[in-house]
Amino acid sequence: MAAVVDTSAVPAADRKTAVNDLYSQLTEEPGVAHVEAPVMNEDATLAVVSVIPATGPDDQATTDLVHKLRGHEPALAQHGGTLYIAGATAAAIDVSDKLSDALPLFVAIIVLLALVLLTIAFRSLLVPLKAVLGFLLSVAASLGITVWVFQEGHLAGLLGIATPAPVISFLPVVLVGVLFGLAMDYEVFLVSRMREHHEQTHDAAGAITHGVAGSGRVVTAAALIMSAVFGGFVFNDDPITKSIAFALTIGVAIDAFVVRMTLVPATMALLGRRAWHLPAWLNRITPNVDIEGARLPAPTTAPPQPDEGPADAPAAAGANRR
Repeated sequence: MAAVVDTSAVPAADRKTAVNDLYSQLTEEPGVAHVEAPVMNEDATLAVVSVIPATGPDDQATTDLVHKLRGHEPALAQHGGTLYIAGATAAAIDVSDKLSDALPLFVAIIVLLALVLLTIAFRSLLVPLKAVLGFLLSVAASLGITVWVFQEGHLAGLLGIATPAPVISFLPVVLVGVLFGLAMDYEVFLVSRMREHHEQTHDAAGAITHGVAGSGRVVTAAALIMSAVFGGFVFNDDPITKSIAFALTIGVAIDAFVVRMTLVPATMALLGRRAWHLPAWLNRITPNVDIEGARLPAPTTAPPQPDEGPADAPAAAGANRR
């Protein structure tokens, strides 16, 4: 890491004193293994102090140290200077903090949009809620297994993981984005067939059988293809690529075969007719898009055209006699 000091606002006579005071504070900071002597430019308006932590870049103690070092800025500001903690380690910590702060809002927006769109599509309240809960279950299971393997070191030899380390900070964002799209595709494949059958027959149990029989093979084939594509990168030498590919492979497999093909039909069977219920107040304000075309008029059969051959035979014969 590097402590960068901007002393352009400090009186020229006090610049070196302010930097040396900061240097002394850094050498006494717990968790700092070594501090290099300050390097200043010609007019002493900028100084760089290299700081070597006692712990690794992925340790929580290093993150805590970065935040503590930035706590020295108010003391330097009394002289008129500004302190910046820079370097690759500090930048990675800042990116991780920003992504951690933005992830809850990101997930909340996705969940809210999914609830609204699926409610409009299926005119049900429990079906969208079930879909979103299943998606969150898939994400949580995938992240948990990925941490268990890559961070805690289980199955490291089988997957060729040299050293266990924390997962990359942007992996949850990538996993949520990709898995959400695939999970909603599988949900729509299954439930749209169920709703189509239910609209025609009002048979809740038969709709489940019809939906799984009609779309189960499509979901299975799609999930196997995506798992094979992502799984091909699991044995890549790059640990970042390996962890992302592993998380996506596990996430797709769990969502397709555990959530959509097992838990969704089971939940629909337990809910019965209540799965397709929409409260009256919500029914009045929800647009009716009718994606299954259940309310389209039935096709009409055109009346058969008269056979002109026998009827026109006498007229043709008379014309020939004339």
